[in-house]
Amino acid sequence: MLYIGCHLASSKGYTAMGKQAVEIGANTFAFFTRNPRGGSAKALDLDDVAKFLDISRDNNFGKLVAHAPYTMNACASDENIRRFAREAMADDISRLEATPGNYYNFHPGSHVKQGVEMGTQLIVEQLNTVLTQSQTTTVLLETMAGKGSEMGREFEELREIINRTNLSEKLGVCLDTCHIWDAGYDIVNNLDGVLEQFDTIIGLDRLKAIHLNDSLNPLGAHKDRHAKIGEGHIGADSLIRVINHPKLKELPFILETPNDIDGYAREIAFLKENYND
Repeated sequence: MLYIGCHLASSKGYTAMGKQAVEIGANTFAFFTRNPRGGSAKALDLDDVAKFLDISRDNNFGKLVAHAPYTMNACASDENIRRFAREAMADDISRLEATPGNYYNFHPGSHVKQGVEMGTQLIVEQLNTVLTQSQTTTVLLETMAGKGSEMGREFEELREIINRTNLSEKLGVCLDTCHIWDAGYDIVNNLDGVLEQFDTIIGLDRLKAIHLNDSLNPLGAHKDRHAKIGEGHIGADSLIRVINHPKLKELPFILETPNDIDGYAREIAFLKENYND
């Protein structure tokens, strides 16, 4: 089964997101756990959550892929920024236990001239502080395009974070097709080779979700500019190969293309038409 969805606005609650997902043909979705530019999170309505769980069961939803705010930078040089990252992540994971067994995706952060080693150390310190043995939520490190001082531009950087995290069994990876293309991984001409490289360095058992995006940039541009499916340098045919790859096709696919809700509905329908059960 193809588990496909997009980012939905969380401001109206879980039930509204679940209903909207069904309306556009989705059976999973992503949402920001709080304002994507930071700030406090809306209080949970447990009745709303219960209604959503019914919708999820009735419509055979796949794993949800919650997204941390963009302002979360676990390896910032500013301690106040790192404090926000720790507190927000801990709060988000706690809240996500209301919908157990799903995913929490975050950008590893930018080391801002501190260097990759210091960036790695600070990210690991946050994870070792926040992760708990009892949580059912899997925290996903996102592959990044490598603009500026972004961490996670190479598979090896993510592997090092995983290696040094105490509760590494609580960690997985979300692979963003635009990001890895922009980082220099050629998923157009060598998808099998890229996946073999991922498996060798990180392990495909760690790959839990895909952000499915085309890219406005050529291979290795390190710029991170998403495009609609078929309107970028990756192309529709290559992204169709991604959703049908035997090592990927059971994962949740989340669209982050520059679309309105009707555009997402069209892309979801297109991908479903080109998915091989």
